[in-house]
Amino acid sequence: MDAVVLAQVLRDLPSIDDPCVLVGTGTADDAGVYRLSDDLALVQTVDFFTPIVDDPRTYGRIAAANALSDVYAMGAKPLTALAIAAFPEDLDPAILGEILAGGSEKAREAGVSIIGGHTIKDDEPKYGLAVTGTVHPQRIVRNGTGVAGDDLVLTKPLGTGVLTTARRADRITDAELQPAVDHMETLNREAGELMVQHGAHAATDITGFGLIGHLREMCGPKLGAEIDAAAVPLLAHALDLAKEGVAPGGSRANLANALAANVQFDRRVDHALRLLLCDAQTSGGLLIALPPENAQALVRDLQARGTAAVQIGALSESGTIVVS
Repeated sequence: MDAVVLAQVLRDLPSIDDPCVLVGTGTADDAGVYRLSDDLALVQTVDFFTPIVDDPRTYGRIAAANALSDVYAMGAKPLTALAIAAFPEDLDPAILGEILAGGSEKAREAGVSIIGGHTIKDDEPKYGLAVTGTVHPQRIVRNGTGVAGDDLVLTKPLGTGVLTTARRADRITDAELQPAVDHMETLNREAGELMVQHGAHAATDITGFGLIGHLREMCGPKLGAEIDAAAVPLLAHALDLAKEGVAPGGSRANLANALAANVQFDRRVDHALRLLLCDAQTSGGLLIALPPENAQALVRDLQARGTAAVQIGALSESGTIVVS
């Protein structure tokens, strides 16, 4: 759903007055958090979507990694999940089995048990997980608790929306799509664990609203940010494809929303790169705000473990996101 429309819908919901709800719908955080005791809280999230790759088992792995990412973004540990699926009546049951198997593989890698689920009939396949995790109530990492001066670290390259769109249109081969698939299948577990160890002030995962859209949520009404566009990692072929006009509708809507929200792009940042900075991601990386003295250590530790982490900018007091 478009970010502007979603905000309007959520605005009309009744407020939550349960003191045990530590994180609800009011701040566009990645998951809800409910306190069970002074030292234990539940973290809950749900995510599902239609296929973005042809191979059903790969689709299941990507969908599971994507759903688990919301828990990692909160600095929490996922424990269990429920599968959510919708399938056409005429779909070969073997395909359904492959999708569920892929999701189970990725959940097992994360140390998560899929303990149930629900399916419905639908004209278009859909799959994902509702995930439950735990966190200490005083160690929750939220998306809007960054501090002006914090460095911003991104842990995966951008461009999955452009590349998957290109593959559907036969503009690239399976081999050219594979690096994007590899990143989408990669869990954000190590990034979530290490950011806590390095004193992260705030974090979010980059998904449907793109880097700039999720950064806007991180900044809220008071903070701004300065982003070095040249430092942002991009998947191979993504920029060339964007220059050719290949991009999903969600990415174009994200860019329009960014411009309407007075995100300032330097004129040297061309339209294709702006699209990629707003590209709707699936199972994207974490965007982490933390003190400058900790950022390079986090980047170094993540890179040592094979994560493509890069420092791309910093939060500011300006109230405006400036991309140069």
